[in-house]
Amino acid sequence: MSVLQLMQQNLSLSSHSTTPSRNGSAHWRIEDIDFSAIDRSAIGHNQDLFFLLMSASFIETGSDTYAANLAEHYAAWPEIAVWLKDQWESEELQHGRALRAYVEAVWPEFPWQQAYDSFFAEYSQLCTMEELYPDPRLEMVARCVVETGTTAYYHTLRELSDEPVLSELLGNIRNDEVNHFKHFLKYFKELQQQSPVGRTRIAKALYGRLKELRESDSDIALRHVWAHRCPYFADSSTRFEDMAQRIYELVSRRLPADLAVRMLLKPMLLPARVEGMVRTPISKLATRMMSY
Repeated sequence: MSVLQLMQQNLSLSSHSTTPSRNGSAHWRIEDIDFSAIDRSAIGHNQDLFFLLMSASFIETGSDTYAANLAEHYAAWPEIAVWLKDQWESEELQHGRALRAYVEAVWPEFPWQQAYDSFFAEYSQLCTMEELYPDPRLEMVARCVVETGTTAYYHTLRELSDEPVLSELLGNIRNDEVNHFKHFLKYFKELQQQSPVGRTRIAKALYGRLKELRESDSDIALRHVWAHRCPYFADSSTRFEDMAQRIYELVSRRLPADLAVRMLLKPMLLPARVEGMVRTPISKLATRMMSY
């Protein structure tokens, strides 16, 4: 079945709601985070977290452009499009606002808006419809890769944090990213059930999007944070390349490879025995390619 035929089915993807229950609890709110309780002595000197958190705040704040493209891409599936606009985009932007509030509380002299504007001028050039897989099933696979990366990323940042308010915030964001992954995987399975795409194409989409993770938004964000970092961590003897490599190695060592691999293998829909056999050999590959 062609993509056009798949779209023309005009199916309701699922009879059950995709609104997450979060075990019946309400979603966390920025207003409930006490930024005045931040222990600046535990975080203010941490150069690595300065760059990692600033970069993350930029990427999350720019999520609305990507969300709009995805919603248009899945316009033929109203349930998906509504979820993307009403929940996914909303929560991603909430991550951006919360991270911005945190970094501005810890490093108040950083010119956040100026640095973000320069970042977005470059980043927005990547956020085009042409960057999406034309096949809606494979784009769902790509979304699973991205959410795997963000889940592992925030898990790792939380492991690096000794500051209680930050740990709470990163835990909230990580849980959201896991929930987003579950939604994208669910939608992929439903599209796949309607019209299956072969595992070879799924694997190529997984690998292709995984390979792009380090080459796109995170690198751009880091460069713009570096360019505007003064008056913080402005040692002229340190090169950007050295700082970036240090952070890459730091995150790589802490990345939860087994968690990431388990998530990445889900769209392959492999039998349990086969999945168990291939998980270990690709853990190192995932660690190397997904780190920051």
